[in-house]
Amino acid sequence: WNLIKTERCNMFELRPNKIKNKLAKGEITTVLMSPVAFSPDMVEFAGQLGFDGIWIETEHGAIDFSDIPNLTRAADLYGMTSIVRVNYNEQGLIYRTFDVGAQGVVVPHIDTKQDALNVVEGSKFAPLGKRGNFVSRQGIGVDNYFEKANLETLVVVLIEDIKAINNLDEILSVDNIDVFSVAPGDLAQSIGHLGNISHPDVQSTIDKAIDKIVNKNKIAGTLVTEDNVQKYVELGAKFLMTSFDPWLKNGAKTFLNRIKI
Repeated sequence: WNLIKTERCNMFELRPNKIKNKLAKGEITTVLMSPVAFSPDMVEFAGQLGFDGIWIETEHGAIDFSDIPNLTRAADLYGMTSIVRVNYNEQGLIYRTFDVGAQGVVVPHIDTKQDALNVVEGSKFAPLGKRGNFVSRQGIGVDNYFEKANLETLVVVLIEDIKAINNLDEILSVDNIDVFSVAPGDLAQSIGHLGNISHPDVQSTIDKAIDKIVNKNKIAGTLVTEDNVQKYVELGAKFLMTSFDPWLKNGAKTFLNRIKI
């Protein structure tokens, strides 16, 4: 029995992280997100659409830790990278999110080099970091899990404050961060244009930040729409997040307009 058990355990490999692997090849990646809470059924429905990853919102959404395992399992079924945005840059919070099944984490408000180093320490096992020694749901039955997890876990930090923009060179010096994503909403607020991400000052700040990230040979990301996605592709962003909400609203409006008398 022990021999059979050992042989069966050795059959399991860590699930590949689609987004991490595509980024390593220099390819563009896409993430579907929504301000409302996803259910496992919605994640499965999204699986047919062709996105590389699914955004699981815990900074602002009503998702608890007990919800994450089944949400990430649904993503696993379709080979989508499950990405959880946590609500705070705290190491225990970050590695607990990985432990319950996330393949990637997004950490908000990274304003300094020390903030970025803290994210890495919470995301990576030694010698790269200080992640708590525990096998995650993704690692059940996987040999050499800790080494493989360091290679496969996706780490995304959000550049979303003017302080971060001012400290961007130092933040970009931190290794083992996969994506430096410029977040327009909070950035607009921090420079005095709350709710107005289209303001020229906001757009200029975003563009310059992405240009700097790309020129430092780091991977840039941002939130995009159908109207501006080509612009950001041309700027060199490789991690593109978008929400399905505009498609739903536009589709509903078109449908209702067609039946008006």
